[in-house]
Amino acid sequence: MPLFFSSLPASYDLIALFSLSFLAATILPLGSEWLLILLLQKGTYQPETLVGIAAIANYLGSCTNYIIGLYGGSFLIRRVLRLSDRDLYRAQNFYQRYGCWSLFFSWLPVIGDPLCLIAGIFRMNFPLFSLMVFSGKVVRYAAVAVIALKLF
Repeated sequence: MPLFFSSLPASYDLIALFSLSFLAATILPLGSEWLLILLLQKGTYQPETLVGIAAIANYLGSCTNYIIGLYGGSFLIRRVLRLSDRDLYRAQNFYQRYGCWSLFFSWLPVIGDPLCLIAGIFRMNFPLFSLMVFSGKVVRYAAVAVIALKLF
């Protein structure tokens, strides 16, 4: 484990995991799995706690995308966030093809963030959005944790 992370007070661990997981679900090109794996290796917290924090934060980041789509629509997506037409088109096709089930895969790279934006643009039912997105996030982080714990 890098010396920098092992020397941080434990109280920063969960804040860092929450913040990075939240930001990773927005349009910013970040990943949070590496920090989850580091904290699992550190062994200070129960894996369920880390998975829960990462999933909740990542879900809230996806909700941010949903709200941007709901209220900002295509102006914000094209002009402010500068999402490419190609990424938006791919996410829209995926969403139209698989409907609400596509949001279970909102954690996927490239199309995941635009999927949540499109759900907002299409004014998808928010409780259904929440169920699908949060379920996908929990499965994703749980899978990362299980694999990391078995490998390390």
